[in-house]
Amino acid sequence: MAVSPDKNIYLVGPRACGKTTVGRRLAQALSRPFMDLDEEFTQTTGRTIADVVETEGWDSFRELETAVLAAVAETPGNVVATGGGAVLKARNRELLGQGVTVYLQADPEKVVARLMEELLPEQRPALTNLSLEDEVRRTVQEREPYYLACAHLVAPDRPLEELVERLTQELENWAE
Repeated sequence: MAVSPDKNIYLVGPRACGKTTVGRRLAQALSRPFMDLDEEFTQTTGRTIADVVETEGWDSFRELETAVLAAVAETPGNVVATGGGAVLKARNRELLGQGVTVYLQADPEKVVARLMEELLPEQRPALTNLSLEDEVRRTVQEREPYYLACAHLVAPDRPLEELVERLTQELENWAE
């Protein structure tokens, strides 16, 4: 028995941990549509995350993000890559709990390396005034309890193909 088609599969984890890459592959393997919450945010609001954060602040962005997640949650059957901080709001954790949530664990050093390769400041604005390395370490440490609390599955960092294969098997054999 697989994850019910009336449930979304949500991927959570720190920014640049591979949620979008894994999500696309997983959606293909499971024959489900893929959605990226950051892309949905931009399409829905007509603004970049960086623009909202710069002009209105993080709290305003988080409120808008919750509205976008709530709208996404109304369309079941998708694989959804969330933003790294989506787990911070209790309402978001409730919405994630309506589906099956997969926490993609990532080594902070690998996250920093990925961010250095592809900064995407319009999509991934700095969270603090710390150096990138310190910010990533602190953010992962602060958010880990939230990721774990809402995760139905925890996926340790693995090579992409191995990770997708493992998650596909686990989700296809999912028993509710």
